[in-house]
Amino acid sequence: MKTIAIANQKGGVGKTTTSVNLAAALAEKGHSILLADLDSQGNATSVMGLGEITGHSLYHALIGEKRAQDLVLPTRLENLFAIPADLDLAGSEVEVARMESHLTQLRSAFDDLRRSGAFEYAILDCPPSLGILMTNALVAADEILIPIQCEYYALEGLSTLMRVISGIREAANPGLGISGMVLTMLDTRTNLNNAVVKDVREHFQEVVYETVIPRSVRFGEAPSFGRTIHEHDPRGTGSLAYQALADEFLQRQAKNIHFVSPDGVVANS
Repeated sequence: MKTIAIANQKGGVGKTTTSVNLAAALAEKGHSILLADLDSQGNATSVMGLGEITGHSLYHALIGEKRAQDLVLPTRLENLFAIPADLDLAGSEVEVARMESHLTQLRSAFDDLRRSGAFEYAILDCPPSLGILMTNALVAADEILIPIQCEYYALEGLSTLMRVISGIREAANPGLGISGMVLTMLDTRTNLNNAVVKDVREHFQEVVYETVIPRSVRFGEAPSFGRTIHEHDPRGTGSLAYQALADEFLQRQAKNIHFVSPDGVVANS
C-alpha cells in the first residue's frame, strides 16, 4: 500500500477537493483506494456519505484503542473505502502530543493495513495546520502531494512546509518523497492566474503536475449534494481534470518518480 498525504498548511487551496476526487477517479479506474479523513471538520467524510457515523475516526487508532483496519468502512463507490473523521480528532492534538511516540502513532496504526494488502493506495486528507495530525500523516506517508492555489499568496508558507518535511525526514521518515505539486482553482480568464502558473512552473519545473484543476462552481455544488465531482458533473471540466490528474498520478507512480525537494528530483524507471 502506497500512502499519499494531501497536504498544505494553508487553508482553501483544494486539499479535500483533491483528496476526494483523486481517490474517486483512481477507484473508478479499478484501483483499490482507502481515503482517510484526518480533518476534524469532516468534509471528505460528508462527501462520502459517512457523516452520521461516529466511533470510526483515526482518533481511536492514534490513541491505541483500535486498529486502523477496524475503522475502514465501505462507500457507495466501487473500490473506494474510507476512514471517516469526527470531532474526536480535534482532541487527539492534545492527547497524542503527550505520548512518547507522538510522531509515529499513525504509522504504527497503519501497519496492519499495509500487511493486509487490501489497498493499492491510501490517500490522507490532512487538516490545514502543522499540528499533530499533519505531522503524523507525514510520518505515515510514503509521499506528499501538495495542492497550490493559482494565486500569488499560494506560495506563502510553502517554505515552512518544506522545512517541516525536511524535519520529518530527519526525525522519523527518511524515505518521505514529494509526489508533486498540483495547481488548483485556475481561472484562465485572468492574466494574474496565468502569470502565477507560468511563475510556478518556471520555479519548480517538473515538480509541478502538467494537469491543472480549473476553478468551477461545480466544485462548490458537489459537496452540498454529498457527491464527488464525477457524480455531480461527470462530463464537466472539473471531472475531466481530476480524471487527467489520476492518469498523470498513475504514470508518475509507474515510473517511481518522486522529489526530495522542489529543486531536486529522484527518478527511477
